[in-house]
This record gives sequence, C-alpha cells and structure tokens, in this order.
Amino acid sequence: MNRRHIVVISGAGLSAESGLRTFRDNGGLWENHRVEDVATPEAWERDRTLVLKFYNERRKALRDALPNPAHLEIASWERHSRVSVITQNVDDLHERAGSTSVLHLHGELTKARSTSDPDLVLPIDGWELREGDLCPLGSQLRPHIVWFGEDVPEFSRAAEIVSTADLLIVVGTSLQVYPAASLAWEAPENARRILVDPNPPDAPEFEIIASKASDGLKSLSSQFKYEASGR
Repeated sequence: MNRRHIVVISGAGLSAESGLRTFRDNGGLWENHRVEDVATPEAWERDRTLVLKFYNERRKALRDALPNPAHLEIASWERHSRVSVITQNVDDLHERAGSTSVLHLHGELTKARSTSDPDLVLPIDGWELREGDLCPLGSQLRPHIVWFGEDVPEFSRAAEIVSTADLLIVVGTSLQVYPAASLAWEAPENARRILVDPNPPDAPEFEIIASKASDGLKSLSSQFKYEASGR
C-alpha cells in the first residue's frame, strides 16, 4: 500500500522555539554581526578568524539546544506516512527529534568541508573548527554552510522531492527567501498545501494556520489522527 507522502519545508522560525537565533529576529544581524561579515565567501577571504569564531559560537549554542515540540511532531508523522523534510536550517534538531529523511538546503553546522574539494565533507569533532584544521588533501577546512552568493547544490534534489508530495507543509519560513521559497511551487497541482506562520504572508494557494510552529503542527497532528479514525 502506498503511504501518503508529506513534505515539510522548514525554516528558522522552527528552530527559534529551541532558542536558536535568526537573522530576522535581530534586525538582519547575528550576534551583532552583519551577514556580509560572517556569511559570504568574501568574508571568509577577508577575515577567516572571525568567520570561524562566529560558527564556533553557533555550534556551541546548538550543542546546548534541544528539539522542540514542532520537531517532535514532524518526526512522529513517520508512524503513519512517508515524511521528507527539506530544511533551510543548518542545525541537526530534525535528526535529533527522530526524522529519518532530512535534506539540508543550506548546509550543516556540525560538518566542515575542504576548501579545495567541495565534495569532501567531514564531521566536526566537538564544537570548534580552527585555523590550521586541514582536510586529508591538506587544505583548510571551512564551515559546511551555503553562504550568501553561493549556489545551492541540493536545490534540484529538493525540487524533485517536492514534486512527489501529496501534502506540502511550509513552517518557520515566510516564503520570501529565494531560491528556497520557489520550492513550494514544485508541488503537484493536486497536492494539498499548508502554511504555518504566526504572521502569514498573502498566499492564496495555501491553507493558512496562523500560529507558531509548535502549536500549528500539534493542530495538524490532531487532524491526522481524526482522519485516520475515519470520522
């Protein structure tokens, strides 16, 4: 029997409930840093020490964070459906909550990659990545993060996943950041589309749940149980 395919596109608003800060919540700043100073290839070339320190602090904060009820609700749906998560977040909270199919559009904070071979990706032991930490090829390791101005290598794969959705749920993201926002339009014409956002944009193609992620996804879980009961 084919199981319903639920595709979740998640963004920073989801992890914010676990205490992880977002650009939007800080006026475009992360820990008082401009995005241009810590999250671009030019920043890496200009001040490698600052960039490494910035992501070390993010990694340290992630170490102390826990999956919140929204992450847990999404993971629980695997009991009755096929669930694919496409996340703009670089944390590992979806995986720690129990989700087994997670695609990270913008990279992963817990990994580093070679500056000479972008396909050479390694786990980071602990929370620190330092100058002088080299890949097996002998080049400096950098954060495995898709910086502003860089291509999004996993975009095509993400679009393919969305194209097979029976139910598309967008949560924690405002559908304003491209290219990720365009993924929502890759869903089949007959797919049900739901947007969970406390301040939703005008999105007539979506059913709107105007609440924070954890409350909205709990409501959806109740709906799924009701549907499964055949009532």
